[in-house]
Amino acid sequence: MDFTSLLQSCRGKTCVISVDIYPDDKYGNIRVMAANKAHAEEVERIWGHGFEPDLPYETSFPKNHDLEDACYRCAVLHQELHAYSDLKELGLWVELFFLPLESDREDKGYCLFSYKLASKPDAVAMADVAPDVASAVLASFLKLHGEKDLKTCITEVLNDIREISDARRCCILLMDLEAGECSVLGDSTRKDSKTPTGESTNKSFYKVAVTWDRMIGKNSCLIIKNEQDMQLVKEVNPGWYESLKRASVETLILFPLKYNGKLVGYIWSSNFDLENLNKIKAVLELSTFFIAAKISNYQLVKKLELLSSIDLLTGVKNRNAMNNRILDFTSEKYRKPETLGIVFADLNGLKRVNDRKGHIAGDLLIKTAAELISQVFSGADVYRAGGDEFMIIVENCTDEFLLEKVEELRRLCDSHPDVSFSIGRCFDDSNLDILKDMSLADARMYEDKEQYYRNNPDKKYR
Repeated sequence: MDFTSLLQSCRGKTCVISVDIYPDDKYGNIRVMAANKAHAEEVERIWGHGFEPDLPYETSFPKNHDLEDACYRCAVLHQELHAYSDLKELGLWVELFFLPLESDREDKGYCLFSYKLASKPDAVAMADVAPDVASAVLASFLKLHGEKDLKTCITEVLNDIREISDARRCCILLMDLEAGECSVLGDSTRKDSKTPTGESTNKSFYKVAVTWDRMIGKNSCLIIKNEQDMQLVKEVNPGWYESLKRASVETLILFPLKYNGKLVGYIWSSNFDLENLNKIKAVLELSTFFIAAKISNYQLVKKLELLSSIDLLTGVKNRNAMNNRILDFTSEKYRKPETLGIVFADLNGLKRVNDRKGHIAGDLLIKTAAELISQVFSGADVYRAGGDEFMIIVENCTDEFLLEKVEELRRLCDSHPDVSFSIGRCFDDSNLDILKDMSLADARMYEDKEQYYRNNPDKKYR
């Protein structure tokens, strides 16, 4: 076909792309058949070589799955498309326009492809979306910034996205790259679906999820729309392919959630109506900005809350967390346990270590002491109440259990000659007055300390 006159009338960077059509909804070679002067000049500027017609599209554009999919949908499925994407490999943003063209062959489809390049994202272009897409994204934004907790907001957003795409499932998976773990933040599944959802909550699933970044590569997302795409997954990532098959996934769109360049997780929708692919891709592409920012801010707040309650030297809870726990316990709304055990453990001889070996050795001694207490009182709340003093709160225990743990701690210290504790305990199964229990345990601890220094007078001052 002769596209010369058509291209001559196009002022912007424009070319005609052909897509080979194979049976069973598969497509083959994608080629740039012809181009106008503006596109030819752009090819020369970016790639350093002149434009030649009827060559693979990679001679004019970076290889990109999103671009291939758009060419297929326009040239073969005759869909008019408008998109805005990040060409990461070129450091450019591109606004894309696709128009289907008539073809004189059954085994080949054509589309007119026009584009604009920019070094920075254009907010106006990004916002230029269909009204229903804009409405869906705005609704997501408002829900994410509502007064409800994060999980409730995320679930509502996922329900909306799943309904928009008529999908069987929509899910957000958080990634903790440092810990090597992943967890499901939100999951929306169609009521009539029998799809198993438990696999993505298993720790072993992280080994699958960590491969997605490589699968997406330089594309904005990963789309599986037919068996041809699924076979490509099988070739590149057989482990994930088996996981998808076990979950009866036939179609999938997967977007990374990134904030300030850092991966925080993934959002995906599976087994959706292919007629809605354009809409769901546009909704997800815009919504990911808000979702990733919300998750990142939530994680930052949680991290700050954790840091404000954790003693940085020992890793156990700090005095601030202890005070908050006591306030909660004394509140009328607090559901008190049946019994309460309080233990104070004060490290003996810290001054002697600091004076003789220095404060680095003293800090190491405090850390070792905290590790021994945490080992013995596993599952209980351990607090560093002061410089060398620790408090342990054990709920729903027996007096015998509390005594057994105290004796276990003393025996454990025998294998650590530098670690010695003065210990006081209080068991309460009646009034459950935590302040009185603490006072009694603290007094008993000081009695034990006096006895220790009477038996070891040389360790008090040297």
